[in-house]
Amino acid sequence: MSLGRMLRPAVLLLLTLITVAPAMPEARAEPFIIAHRGASGERPEHTLAAYERAIDQGADYIEPDLVLTQDGVLVARHENEIGGTTDVVDHPEFAARKTSKTIDGQQITGWFTEDFTLAELRTLRARERLPQVRPANSRFDGLYQIPTFEEILQLVRAKEAETGRRIGLYPETKHPSYFAGIGLAHQAPLLALLSKYGYQTEADPVFIQSFEVGNLKAIRAVSRLRLIQLVDSQGGPADEPGTSYADMLTIEGLKQVADYADGIGPAAAMVLAPEGATGLVGRAHDAGLQVHVWTLRMENGFLPAAFQRADDPQGRGDFAGYVQAIAHAGVDALFSDFPKQARAALNPTTDPRP
Repeated sequence: MSLGRMLRPAVLLLLTLITVAPAMPEARAEPFIIAHRGASGERPEHTLAAYERAIDQGADYIEPDLVLTQDGVLVARHENEIGGTTDVVDHPEFAARKTSKTIDGQQITGWFTEDFTLAELRTLRARERLPQVRPANSRFDGLYQIPTFEEILQLVRAKEAETGRRIGLYPETKHPSYFAGIGLAHQAPLLALLSKYGYQTEADPVFIQSFEVGNLKAIRAVSRLRLIQLVDSQGGPADEPGTSYADMLTIEGLKQVADYADGIGPAAAMVLAPEGATGLVGRAHDAGLQVHVWTLRMENGFLPAAFQRADDPQGRGDFAGYVQAIAHAGVDALFSDFPKQARAALNPTTDPRP
């Protein structure tokens, strides 16, 4: 038998493997960008307008924080207390709904999504949460409703059809043990909606994030979607009072996180301190975890001292320098209220976007 005929079966087998093997993730020269609550530096956060602007500016993922209504509908708000992000205070018919609750060990007074049906929330309008910092966003007050998670999914599908590119989703379960304790658990409606719109495996552009642990473990038991354990420089998971985030970020702690999650989401200062990189990225990578840092903003008040500019008339600092320094620390992704400017900092040759 000739050498060519002997090699032919091996070549055919190799071609078959190449054809049917799943595509490996494309190597990235820069971290991907998660639009934090949408393009919330330019539109009131958690509105369809903020998400659409972020998509138009080229964000890789958009991030809705998810809470629930009295009738079990997932809606996008940073917190279940909505006094500071809607015009509920201007609705006398809801004055009696103002109350105080203990959530994650803190007493909070205001109006809460779980005390409203979706139909009632539809009568409210979104407001800029930081009007003193972002006065230009206040011109949009009163224009937008609180969106449901399904409406966000529908927007993403429509924009994918328009642009021809995949747009990632990065939902956060807010206060999951609190909501589960009042009979409004996130898991079932969240996974049902994601499945309805075709998000079912680790190949789909979805990360589910939480500062708690139990809900991530419960999702991991029934889903292949990727999960991110959020962490902070202080405190610990509300559902595990005996555990601190510091414990979770030791070498052994990171290994335990890797048993149920695909990455960690630390505050940016936990990755880049004034004296330089902290080494957290390397330890997490050694444990097989991605690192997605939050949250990069342009205003001086949110920037480390080294990147602040006292002479800027808009009160903004060296945002590009900060983004580049965070990227240089080796992170896999970053959250930003300003996806357009973050993209420009990472890739100055990128075509200008809206």
